[in-house]
Amino acid sequence: MLRKVIFSVILISLVAGFGAYRWFDHYLNQQWQRPRTALLDQVSVDAGDNLYRVAGSVFANADKDVWWLRVWFKLHPQHSQIKRGYYALPEQLSYAELAQLLASGRVMQLKVSLIEGETFAEFWAKLNTTEGIKPSDKTEQQLIEWLKLEHSKLEGLLLPETYFFVHDTPAEQIVLRANQALNKVLEEQWSQRQENLPLTNPYQALILASIIEKETGAKFERPTIASVFVNRLNKGMRLQTDPTVIYGMGERYDGNIRRKDLREATPYNTYVIKALPPTPIAMASEDAIIAALNPEHTRYYYFVAKGGGEHYFSKSLAEHNRAVRKYILKK
Repeated sequence: MLRKVIFSVILISLVAGFGAYRWFDHYLNQQWQRPRTALLDQVSVDAGDNLYRVAGSVFANADKDVWWLRVWFKLHPQHSQIKRGYYALPEQLSYAELAQLLASGRVMQLKVSLIEGETFAEFWAKLNTTEGIKPSDKTEQQLIEWLKLEHSKLEGLLLPETYFFVHDTPAEQIVLRANQALNKVLEEQWSQRQENLPLTNPYQALILASIIEKETGAKFERPTIASVFVNRLNKGMRLQTDPTVIYGMGERYDGNIRRKDLREATPYNTYVIKALPPTPIAMASEDAIIAALNPEHTRYYYFVAKGGGEHYFSKSLAEHNRAVRKYILKK
């Protein structure tokens, strides 16, 4: 009889205990799933962080909830694993959704844009001041050595594009990706170039593309602009393009080009040299590279800005001078 009583007590205790456990787990699960308002729209998870600490910075009442959170993780330890990174947070989420996000590794994607026509100095300064990018104190020459490039400057060797990255990406890594993207485009377009161009290698194509980029922002004009420069190079004429003069002046350029500047013998003064300058003068877009390698077939040798971002093209110097009087001198 006593054995039956003891057995009954044990059985009732087990059933009651299991029922209490199920009820308590259900209660904790409700708390775990209940939406809460996040204090932040983004959060950084560093090495050594745990969900308690991160939750404490995300939710205002996390300190009040910590007792049942600890119990929850004792019962469900698989939910406590989180990964390093920078995460974007919705306004409303539960502890469960926070844990799922931090365990997924779906880190926040940031972005930075290299604008066509920018110089390397401008882009490098942008990278080192963009939020989420780890700044670098490397010089241009140190970057060239790190990238194992044969050229003396990084000008033109990065492809204008929007680059996505995760928080704390080193600035050098963006430069590496932009250089790799440029090399891929240049190699592909060089293989599809027109025949009989006055360009002996892909780097010269990049130099010409950078000049085209600085001469016009109108995509439809680029092949025509390219034809002018290709025609002049084929005929042994000087390119006589102001952007190269400006680039050669460097920090001395104050917004004006004077006669003495056009006569100054610099490697970039195409009013003096009868060839392409030694390096690109800016970052050239894929469209500009395509134009340089596939120029329009024309007999144009001159062009002048006529307003609205467009140009008037001429076949002779006399026609060009008339266009200058009309559009520049307004006579």
